[in-house]
Amino acid sequence: MTVAVIGGSGFHRWEQFVHEETLGVMTPYASAAVPVLAGKLGSHEIVFVPRHGPDHTLPPHRVNYRANIRALHELGVNAVLAIATVGGISPGATPGVLMIPDQILDYTYGRAHTFFDGEDGAVGHADMSQPYTEALRGRLIETAQKLDIAVIEQGTYAATQGPRFETPAEIKRLEQDGADVVGMTGMPEAALARELRLAYAAIAVVVNPAAGKVDGGISVRAVQASLSSGRVRVGELLGGVIPAIHHEEFAVPPPITP
Repeated sequence: MTVAVIGGSGFHRWEQFVHEETLGVMTPYASAAVPVLAGKLGSHEIVFVPRHGPDHTLPPHRVNYRANIRALHELGVNAVLAIATVGGISPGATPGVLMIPDQILDYTYGRAHTFFDGEDGAVGHADMSQPYTEALRGRLIETAQKLDIAVIEQGTYAATQGPRFETPAEIKRLEQDGADVVGMTGMPEAALARELRLAYAAIAVVVNPAAGKVDGGISVRAVQASLSSGRVRVGELLGGVIPAIHHEEFAVPPPITP
């Protein structure tokens, strides 16, 4: 089994990952090949996709989520660990904290959000009752406990359109809706992985309080400091969990077809 890591803002380069070659994977969803970085974490072969491109040039609304997920499927990946930087909404989601979310709210729009768009005549409905693969989430939580890495073991991720940050009024609405953290890339990535039956779990790194949660604006210096410390702990967590799941099969329910 091949494990994939998808890296978000601040994680388009991953120090513990030894890059050996770049695979250009063609998909029906892009005219150019998706650059998938193949290499090793220790002795384990994995693939790595920098979500925003190798040089972080793609804003959240322009990421080709369908091409990225299809490319991983073509390579035989069936377990995806997605790293996301987020703003903290709920009281415990403070800068530097890691969360393993178990639910998601989608506020994005205008994104190609499904493989079942009717163009090939196929229609399917993915069950998103558990939008993150519970068994894979469990492996992350177990590994964090073994390594004494503090994580919030559940929470709701709100996916907004970006690339701008939210207003305090918008954060208040998200909080009323039940969101614990807010990011810009969680959807449609999670849903697309489910449609192709890829096990998918996220590590959300809180890098700033969401708008209105503290006085003043969002501090670039504080975000960079949280990213720096977060990279270390995420690297430790991935280094512990990937050997544990490298040969594990995860059951993902198929889409419901009429």
